[in-house]
Amino acid sequence: MPVQGPADPRRNNWPGAANVLGAEPSAYLRQHADNPVFWRPFGDEAFAFAAARDVPVFLSIGYAACHWCHVMAHESFEDQETADYLNAHFVPIKVDREERPDVDSVYMAATQAISGEGGWPMSVFLTPDGLAFHAGTYFPPAPMPGRPSFRNVLEAVHEAWIERREAVEQNARGLAANMANAQLSSAVRLDGPPEELDARLLSDAVKILARSEDPDAGGFGGAPKFPPSAVLEFLIRNAAAAPETADAARDMAARALAGMARSALCDQLDGGFARYSVTADWSVPHFEKMLYDNAQLLRVYAHWVRLGGNEVFPPEEAAETASMCADWMLASLGLPGGGLASSLDADTVVDGVHHEGAAYLWTPGALREVLGPDDAAAVARMMNVGAHGTVSELGSPLHPGRPLSASESRLWHRVRPSVLAARDLRNQPARDEKVVAGWNGLAIAGLAEAGAVLGRPDLVAAAGKVAAYLENVHWNAEDGLLVRVSHDSKARGIGGLLEDYAFCAEGLFSLYAVTGTKRWYRLAEQLIQAAEAHFVEDGHLADSAGESGQVFNAQGQRAALDPFDNATPSGAAGFAGALLTYSAYSGSHAHRLMAGNILGLLPPLATRAPRVAGWLLATAQAALAGPVEAAVAGPGSRLRQELHEALLKSASPGLVVAVQEDDAASPAGDGEVPLLVHRAGGPDGSPQVYLCRDMVCERPVGTVAEVHSMLARMTSGA
Repeated sequence: MPVQGPADPRRNNWPGAANVLGAEPSAYLRQHADNPVFWRPFGDEAFAFAAARDVPVFLSIGYAACHWCHVMAHESFEDQETADYLNAHFVPIKVDREERPDVDSVYMAATQAISGEGGWPMSVFLTPDGLAFHAGTYFPPAPMPGRPSFRNVLEAVHEAWIERREAVEQNARGLAANMANAQLSSAVRLDGPPEELDARLLSDAVKILARSEDPDAGGFGGAPKFPPSAVLEFLIRNAAAAPETADAARDMAARALAGMARSALCDQLDGGFARYSVTADWSVPHFEKMLYDNAQLLRVYAHWVRLGGNEVFPPEEAAETASMCADWMLASLGLPGGGLASSLDADTVVDGVHHEGAAYLWTPGALREVLGPDDAAAVARMMNVGAHGTVSELGSPLHPGRPLSASESRLWHRVRPSVLAARDLRNQPARDEKVVAGWNGLAIAGLAEAGAVLGRPDLVAAAGKVAAYLENVHWNAEDGLLVRVSHDSKARGIGGLLEDYAFCAEGLFSLYAVTGTKRWYRLAEQLIQAAEAHFVEDGHLADSAGESGQVFNAQGQRAALDPFDNATPSGAAGFAGALLTYSAYSGSHAHRLMAGNILGLLPPLATRAPRVAGWLLATAQAALAGPVEAAVAGPGSRLRQELHEALLKSASPGLVVAVQEDDAASPAGDGEVPLLVHRAGGPDGSPQVYLCRDMVCERPVGTVAEVHSMLARMTSGA
């Protein structure tokens, strides 16, 4: 039921004013359903209500696992007096940024332009037609140095709206115009000849990344420090194919991957990675665990194993990290029907109070209760658990921060099950069970490729279940529409964004490469074609298909394309990668040109901001490598399996692998994947591999040794 609250003369009694979030499927919106604030979901109805009342919109954007979102909710949105003022003078709107990244993106840009900072919770004040005119992030209940109280902000905005309305609206229009002009610099035309890709850009990017590396703890920059997943994928690909910078790229990747795997960012008990670290040495995480981070990191750690690792971070250790990450992802985020949930919360509720990371923290005493004095003392020393908690009085997260010795590793593997069992008895963080199409696409790629590299068919099977869920729940083949979000196996809300189509296509191509199941190739192909129809207009590419008039107004009535990676690759970068793969499978020159045009975004980013261009760089590395196309033809046999596995374990950047299904051992017909058409086994019927690059094919080979030798030669010639 809507929250109405008692009559109050300070309150707006406008008909229809109520908190209406109780019926929303979003876990984040439902967290605010009992607030005395009269929240409404984002949409035309809410903005029409603001126009009818002639008041501004207060837009609050966050997500279910966000710790500071919980803090501001408790301090301000649960406070009756604050709610009364907010209800009287504004129309409050709540947005789950994970369901509406299009809304989040445009108003984040506005917030950064207005306040110089960005993050969540995001607090934005809008005109009734969606133009931003004031913004910030977290506002405390009382003034703090450099940060006004939330009530101060509300009163100042209300006064400006009443007393200086014309100036407010003029400033809002000016900001929208500036945002429109900014879009011109990232405009991409897909219908012209692309510029030739310069390999020196990628070498320069490696050198510039080295300048911002933290060589001691690994990773880039200082605190807060985020896992640089897309950049690591680029470095791994560069290490495999670019002799000039290969050593530097491999070393930077090793330090980052080792630093994260041995740190508190990685759950040492159960696997999986937290969103980021508040310290530069990865020792104090911000504890929410997101599907998108873990899906990307699973793939990156598997690719490091495929590359062969190095002495800083051996492949065996990376394989264990990847396996634990995959196991955690499936056990903790897996849902009935095969989809994967979005996240686990940063907070754990203990006695009705939110405590950040409470489920993950340990004290020496807590370890003694589980392990006894001797093992507990050894584990506390090994895992950096001291008398004074590094996070709070509840303790410290377990992490060695260094390689374990052989004896320490034996101890840890012996006691870890007991410590994990004890932790499982604690209150656990809440799970946001919405299924986001694009993030599940990332998970398909990670699970399929990790399963192939680690020799774990169970992970490949799990990837297939996720793919089937997306096909059955999110994909409307008749309309060519991918829905972004589902709840309880029912799709609802906006159509997918460019990133959703791109990440799902990428994941399905990976699953096809591992399984040879044409169903997944065909679905990926349909997604590519649907993305062209939805997001390319008059030769220009956009991130969304115009789901919201207010968003369109806020960005100056110009379609937007954000070229920068964030927690996930940009939609443009993801689409470039999927287009490149599709062109290699299909032989489509038009799609190869489209990928090349998107890579035209790279020159100014590669040398000025490579940390936010990781997936464009990774895709460019694949394009420079060909990518190599591999077709495995011939009857199913042990040898064909060995040839297929050799290809899947190759580090050749962007390598495209096609394999005939077991019931299609004879030369392919019209229904075959184009890369396999007219491919057949050897004269004696034995399987063989066709390797091609840049429209030139080598002679077919029939042994694993020949595959390795030819791939090495073709890749090093990149």
